[in-house]
Amino acid sequence: MDVIILFGKNVRALRDEAGLSQEELAFRAGMKRTYLSDLERGTRNPTVRALGRLAAALNVPPARLLQ
Repeated sequence: MDVIILFGKNVRALRDEAGLSQEELAFRAGMKRTYLSDLERGTRNPTVRALGRLAAALNVPPARLLQ
């Protein structure tokens, strides 16, 4: 599986597991909801900064988003 698609699926699964909306997770991660939506769908490449911010907002190690 493409790493970009895998990243998006993991973010969405962890967000759903945490009971967060896209809007709430984006706010916690300091990004726009539309960018988060694009990441979850695999239509944008995540930056290292985005990976770190999302991992922190989801309380998981950054590597967890790429497993």
